[in-house]
Amino acid sequence: MTETTSAMPRIHVLDPRLANQIAAGEVVERPASVTKELIENAIDAGSQRIEVDIEAGGARLIKIRDDGVGIGEQDLPLALARHATSKIDSLEDLEGVSSLGFRGEALASISSVSRLELVSNALDDPRQGWRVVAEGRGMETRVTPAPHPRGTSVSVRDLFFNTPARRKFLRTEKTEFAHVEEAFRRQALSRYDIAWTLRHNQKVVHQLPPGNSEAARERRIASLLGNNFIEHARYIEREAGALRLSGWVGLPTHSRAQADQQYFFVNGRVVRDRLVAHAVRQAYRDVLYNGRHPVFVLYLTLDPDVVDVNVHPTKHEVRFRDGRMVHDFLYSSLHHSLADARPNAEDVSGDSSSLTSAQEEAPADPARWQQQGMALSPSASPSNDRHPGGERVRRFMQGYQALHPDHEETLLTPQPTGHEGESIKAQGNVREAPLAMPHSDPTSAPPLGYALGQLHGVYILAQNAHGLVLVDMHAAHERIVYERMKNQLAASRVDTQPLLVPVSLAASRSEVATVESEREAIATLGVELDVAGPETLLVRQLPALLSQADPEALVREMLEELARFGRTHQVEARIHELLSSMACHGSVRANRRLTLDEMNALLRDMERTERSDQCNHGRPTWTQMDMKALDRLFMRGQ
Repeated sequence: MTETTSAMPRIHVLDPRLANQIAAGEVVERPASVTKELIENAIDAGSQRIEVDIEAGGARLIKIRDDGVGIGEQDLPLALARHATSKIDSLEDLEGVSSLGFRGEALASISSVSRLELVSNALDDPRQGWRVVAEGRGMETRVTPAPHPRGTSVSVRDLFFNTPARRKFLRTEKTEFAHVEEAFRRQALSRYDIAWTLRHNQKVVHQLPPGNSEAARERRIASLLGNNFIEHARYIEREAGALRLSGWVGLPTHSRAQADQQYFFVNGRVVRDRLVAHAVRQAYRDVLYNGRHPVFVLYLTLDPDVVDVNVHPTKHEVRFRDGRMVHDFLYSSLHHSLADARPNAEDVSGDSSSLTSAQEEAPADPARWQQQGMALSPSASPSNDRHPGGERVRRFMQGYQALHPDHEETLLTPQPTGHEGESIKAQGNVREAPLAMPHSDPTSAPPLGYALGQLHGVYILAQNAHGLVLVDMHAAHERIVYERMKNQLAASRVDTQPLLVPVSLAASRSEVATVESEREAIATLGVELDVAGPETLLVRQLPALLSQADPEALVREMLEELARFGRTHQVEARIHELLSSMACHGSVRANRRLTLDEMNALLRDMERTERSDQCNHGRPTWTQMDMKALDRLFMRGQ
């Protein structure tokens, strides 16, 4: 009987050229990734001007020219060597990286799959300069004189010429250039102090002057992302300790079908991070239409020592030392910023000067213009029986009102008062005679102006200083009722309900560990979980409003968020979904005729209510048609 043995191959050192091409598989995915790496080197060199020339989508040529510090003759032989860098010297440097590049792999990897030429000059004399060339070879390079202004030019020709299999994966010229342009866009948004130029096949695509003023930054964003972005974005700036967040967040009404206008920078580095994405998604949860994606350009600044950028070869991902703190900071900053999404929020308050001056010059019966809220009886709305899920919502409403008997009136039939406490009541289909606008300066009118009437029992027509305002009365009242319900719930503790029979869940060891380490956080949500074994959990209690929910699905989603992000919004989200349904059923319906007093009361409530620009489902609640638009519509002055 013969025995056959297969000997393991001997361990050996990889050929440098092969090692570089393996590394290139991580760093060089397509022309866009080459462009990104070379631009980052130019930024690290302290450049004030960066020019990018592309031919054939980058397959034929990628050339990056900068006016940075340049590379001296003695350093050029190492410039294309693997793991050769000027940016870190020790482990301490790696733990607090402040440069965009630091691995020393990019040029070596790129040169192994292309014909690369690097020309640089570290002196102010343009007659000086040196060139190094590599054409898919190993480490051997030769330095020759080449006049060049101070700075560096890197030309990458015939990408993947020596790896035909990878070249086949390149898409059309148009597609590849679109990726290159996106890489350029991200870098141009990271540094406003640098002048940028992008050309494709000798045609200028973007030419961006430097500028650090807010107006200059907005002009650059408009040039790169379109005027619509700036017109529908809000600038935010918030600080908490060593964390600082600034930038532009799009209003929920300006969302997109794809997540293609989301730019997040950490210490100037563009990143795509799951923790960041989750915080943003939760902040927009209450105001975004189903399936839509928010737009934003945001900059997070923090100590480099508390963020690890060395977790992925392409440096797109980062790891925060205290991810929970960063998540909470991002969520709360965006949440509060979006809460101000209401008509001219910066000019509206309880004692707004614009409201006061309008009231001082109002007609003899000032109560007509000073309503504080909207009194609408649920009986005035059509029966909930015709609404999908109406019976389920009614049961939840009965349960909620049983737990909060003092809330019933204020949740569904808020009692407003007019002048000197006069109650304003709905009168069914009775309508008052129209009232004239107050004889005052039009610019002193409230943001949403004064009601003129209703259109088909669905829309409120109002006149403000700018022209005509159209309001979807059901959508607007739905948001107002919803926000009141959330505020009242937040002001009291979460009522809980023990389960008659505890629900047993088969859990992984990691889920059990999450329960044991996050007991306090779980308890504050009104959920009681017990560990009944190494792989078993018992659900003993849930928030009363979620007594009809699926305990297993809720707990698993909650534990997954706690494990991944250190925070969970699942319980809050489920409760808010329920309150949203309750608000929808408790709000004024279409074909409900309102008096002018009620219409104006609704407009004033909108001006005071957070997030009132959108209904609970993310749809807009109002729109403005200014006089210029109306004049164009009727060709006045033409």
